[in-house]
Amino acid sequence: MPTTILKYLGLKSTTPLLHQLIIESSLPLSHVETVFAIDSTGLATSRYFRWIDHRYGKSEVRDKRSWIKVHIMCGVLTNIITAVEITGPTAADSPYFKVLLLTTLQHFRVKEVLCDKAYSALSNLVLAWQNKCLPFIPFKKNAKPEHGTKDPLWTRLYHFYSLNADWFKRHYHKRSNVETTFSMMKGKFEPNLRSKVATTQVNEALCKVLCHNLCVIIHSMYELGVEPDFWNEKDKERNA
Repeated sequence: MPTTILKYLGLKSTTPLLHQLIIESSLPLSHVETVFAIDSTGLATSRYFRWIDHRYGKSEVRDKRSWIKVHIMCGVLTNIITAVEITGPTAADSPYFKVLLLTTLQHFRVKEVLCDKAYSALSNLVLAWQNKCLPFIPFKKNAKPEHGTKDPLWTRLYHFYSLNADWFKRHYHKRSNVETTFSMMKGKFEPNLRSKVATTQVNEALCKVLCHNLCVIIHSMYELGVEPDFWNEKDKERNA
């Protein structure tokens, strides 16, 4: 049995299936969550790579552990993960705002989306605004009231948040729930990966996310009275 499980974890065709299962596992809370947060975290792998630090003229060889990044969007009330993307360790966060938001919008009514300064980009603000989501994304220290493209949305949000700093901070504090989500997942299912092959590592990380969602659903059954109904008639019509 363990050999069979590892065999399927090593298949690239398993990855989209796990993505779909994660989305499906979040749907019972589609009527509960309306405020979401986006962020990324790292999961350490069991592999090491060797490198020589030339920058500082050191000749010794050090060991450093490799990792992969897990980009998620989650509800701030229940910590359910509604969308996930797995990337290499050096991938930037901002480009994944679009795919995470659009995936979540397929099944949830997103009223607010909260991110840190790594996602502070005009394209992200515009995408959220066009989809009737209020983006709570702090502007960087070097940000100017007027964007280089002269886009009025940047200017309006810049001044709106500046003039309502206390109100912004109260709402933005909800973003800390995405850190709670990572802590929950790593605490239950370990912060590292056992797999050595890239495809298997991605699938193992997705399995951690799926297991986290199932735990959230079970908790919501008792705390919120949620009655999960997976793959019901509406889902069948949607997927037809």
